[in-house]
Amino acid sequence: MKRRELIAKIEAAGAVLIRRGGKHDIYHNPRTGVTQPVPRHNEINEQLARKIIRDLSQEP
Repeated sequence: MKRRELIAKIEAAGAVLIRRGGKHDIYHNPRTGVTQPVPRHNEINEQLARKIIRDLSQEP
């Protein structure tokens, strides 16, 4: 999955960028209280992308 597609999906779920790192960006969903690192690669493995979306989207 392209990184920008992943970012669009998690931001649509309510996640916001907390900070940028060297190899990862940290996103947090204030509604669910979940914080998740997102790799700063152009292509992200499909399984990893699904896990990030699932973790940042699910309700507590």
